[in-house]
Amino acid sequence: MTGVKEENSYSSILRRLSAFGGVQIFNILIGLLRGKFVALLLGPSGMGISALYTSSIAPLQQLCSLGLNLAVVKEVAANKDNPTALPRILSTTIKLFAATSLLGALVCAAGAPLWSHLTFGDFSHTSSYLWLSLFIALSIAGAGFLALLQGLGEVRTLSRASLAGGLSGLLFGVPLYYYFGYGGIVPALIIFSLSTFLFYFISYRRRIGADRSGITPLPIGWHEWWQMARRLISLGFILLIGALSGQLVGFLINLFIRSAGSIDDVGLFQGANSITNQYMGMLFSVLALDYFPRLSACCSDRAGLREVVNRQMEIVMLIATPLVLLLILTAPLIIRLLLTDHFLVISPLMRWMGIGSLIQVLTFPLGYIYVAKGDRKAYLWIECVWGNLLWLACSVVFYHLLGLIGLGIGFAVRGVIDIVVNYIVCRRRYGFTLSRAAAKVVGVSSVLGIVGFAGSFAPGAWAYWLMGGIADLSGAISAVALLKRLADIP
Repeated sequence: MTGVKEENSYSSILRRLSAFGGVQIFNILIGLLRGKFVALLLGPSGMGISALYTSSIAPLQQLCSLGLNLAVVKEVAANKDNPTALPRILSTTIKLFAATSLLGALVCAAGAPLWSHLTFGDFSHTSSYLWLSLFIALSIAGAGFLALLQGLGEVRTLSRASLAGGLSGLLFGVPLYYYFGYGGIVPALIIFSLSTFLFYFISYRRRIGADRSGITPLPIGWHEWWQMARRLISLGFILLIGALSGQLVGFLINLFIRSAGSIDDVGLFQGANSITNQYMGMLFSVLALDYFPRLSACCSDRAGLREVVNRQMEIVMLIATPLVLLLILTAPLIIRLLLTDHFLVISPLMRWMGIGSLIQVLTFPLGYIYVAKGDRKAYLWIECVWGNLLWLACSVVFYHLLGLIGLGIGFAVRGVIDIVVNYIVCRRRYGFTLSRAAAKVVGVSSVLGIVGFAGSFAPGAWAYWLMGGIADLSGAISAVALLKRLADIP
């Protein structure tokens, strides 16, 4: 019990976040460098071919993985201190990931002519898709070992493996672009997935082989294996539905914008959406890597769950508020850097999406409770059905009424409604309540965010002076609060 409390202390949470955050930033830089080399060595056509390959096999990879990753993290994290159950879970999950990797490879290879024709309009890329079946298999397997390390709480190991895999993929992949041109795209993708898989696999084997863990995967019978696998697959399937339904709603929103507005509006919206998602998505992914395993480990204890969620809310709001204010303040500069001057018209839209993201930050810790609890019904209805229908309705109504900026307003309104609904459900279903400390942080951060957002619409230079002052104030408040929590001062 002492170990659990230490793991969920403010200082422990912040140390983990800093470790994951540094890795995430480094991997983003690696991704940008890889894209830069592709652009320099292969030009726009090479970037287009690479994008078509990755975007066409991403749905296959997601479908064939059966949504198991989060389900496995939950199961491993919840049983990592159980010397009887954990070895059996590890044996089951490794076999499951082997099966889904093989499934992904077979589906890609068997449909290679079809994928080539659908993506490029001819069969000239059939052999490339045959090779990409290896990429899918390695990617699914690598993600499986990542999920096991995440569930076991191996922060440093996971960080080192992620860094090493991304860097080696870059170092070995770029020469292929130089020597083979377009022909090096597929081998580079395979090398990247292979290097990532190897580092995760080796890290996992070292973790299991360590004497301190005492974990040895055990062979189990078919009946026991199937019972456990069925439980994981059923939860994974619900999670897969959630991911696919979100992608479907995003597609329907784009279709509506195109039919009710124009192709230009679709492009402008996607520009704002892409920047906001990349900016805030980094924070969400870092938080998920650390938060979800800790939440899964204590989800059966109401008091423990309340403590974990409240502390996560405090930390995430303290980190997110200055970042959101910075996004709102520098929106025109970011647009110029990442897009072109033609996209400057989306600055107001990005401001609305920024404040909407700050609201969404509050929903993030609550949404994971459904998965950690294994509450399939709540996840299906609240996250998949209600959440996506609300997103679609707000986007359609506000775009119809207000045009492009209405998409940002709809995003913010959706966030407000969503946090209210999720809080009510979590309170009634799991007894969750907001602590005094968390309520104080949420209140102060929300006021700063709203005032800063409103100040961004002030005329002329006043907007930048006002926004800059509020952003500085928010950063100072967050820094002091985080330092106190790092020292675990009450």
